[in-house]
Amino acid sequence: MSNRGPSYGLSREVQQKIEQKYDPELETRLVDWIVSQLNGGSSASEVERPSPGKQSFQEWLMDGTVLCRLINSLYPPETPPVRRVPRPKAAFGQMEAISLFLAAAETYGVNRVDIFQTVDLWEGKDMAAVQRTLMALGSEAVTKDDGYYHGNRDWFRRKTKGNRRSFTEEQLRQGRSYIGQQMGGHRGATQSGMTGYGTPRQIL
Repeated sequence: MSNRGPSYGLSREVQQKIEQKYDPELETRLVDWIVSQLNGGSSASEVERPSPGKQSFQEWLMDGTVLCRLINSLYPPETPPVRRVPRPKAAFGQMEAISLFLAAAETYGVNRVDIFQTVDLWEGKDMAAVQRTLMALGSEAVTKDDGYYHGNRDWFRRKTKGNRRSFTEEQLRQGRSYIGQQMGGHRGATQSGMTGYGTPRQIL
């Protein structure tokens, strides 16, 4: 269900470019994951799948209920980030539920630049951005590998973890000493044989 009027002129061109980024194949993967995640990895069909297509995908998510359940499923049952999953029917309540999901997703580890805006989903302005957020969330869940992810792990890219190293004060001190030796020293050096600046060299 679209909640915006038709686009005209330049705004229509911009909207068409945004819609071209939407990936139907990615939609299928995300639906498969969300259903599997909310069913706890079982084949029981507790969550109803939406019909294929961007508009159905939007309608499935736009009240925020599925999204809040999704983020809660990535946490221990006793510590869900969204304490009470709303089932709002009014527009304000639905947008508030989406905002709760977005805040929880960022806390979970999704980078802020990968977070969509509430209107991107509720008004269907940029469903490609919604896909990006969900892909980032899935990638974060696979990377955490804490036992709460359900689904095919090949659906998402595992994030690389930085190889952080720590050194003792003694190791750092030895390293500074070694670097100083590499740069050379001036012990035993003299100015013997050197001429002053501007003095012609004498060739014997």
